[in-house]
Amino acid sequence: MKQQLTIALSKGRIYKDTLPLLKHAGIEPLDDPETSRKLILDTNFPNIKLIIIRATDVPTFVEYGAADIGVSGKDVLLEHGGANVYEPLDLEIARCKLMVAGKPGTLGTGRRLRIATKFVNSAKRYYASKGEQVEIIKLYGSMELAPLVGLADAIVDLVDTGNTLRANGLEPLEHIADISSRLIVNKASLKTKSHEVNEFIQHMSDAVKLNSASRRD
Repeated sequence: MKQQLTIALSKGRIYKDTLPLLKHAGIEPLDDPETSRKLILDTNFPNIKLIIIRATDVPTFVEYGAADIGVSGKDVLLEHGGANVYEPLDLEIARCKLMVAGKPGTLGTGRRLRIATKFVNSAKRYYASKGEQVEIIKLYGSMELAPLVGLADAIVDLVDTGNTLRANGLEPLEHIADISSRLIVNKASLKTKSHEVNEFIQHMSDAVKLNSASRRD
């Protein structure tokens, strides 16, 4: 009899992009998180459950064993710590870049910059690695507004197409990290449920290779 696996996902882009990979592994949720009020979703496998939580909470649920496996953006792992979970697989979905952005000519002035971001830890590490002193202002949204109203000189944020930046007279200035969604695994689960976990990782790895091949064709 197979042991139960609990997989932590977050609503939105990551969930939608993960569904085809799960389907390749033969796993399909029986409820839609967009319409269901359930926080624990059944699947077509009695031993596999999906839990739907905030993106920033996924590493915590996996680290403490409330979930055996999770799908988390690399930005979340960099910001909130992924040191206590295994990260066996880059799922190559929800891709974007963590970047410094602002008005043209913002950088290189020699003065201490004010940087607005919700990625406080990542921004601090980046500027520390460059030996630059900056003032970090934590924001939770409307990041592009900060340079426009004089709250900050630049922002550190995720950039996908760059359309929102351009629409507000901003541009990417410096690249910090490439971001994509990663499969993360609880360390204890990898030992106590090794067959189920490794089988799931292999199925997801096969799905990623299939996706990569289809993008190249």
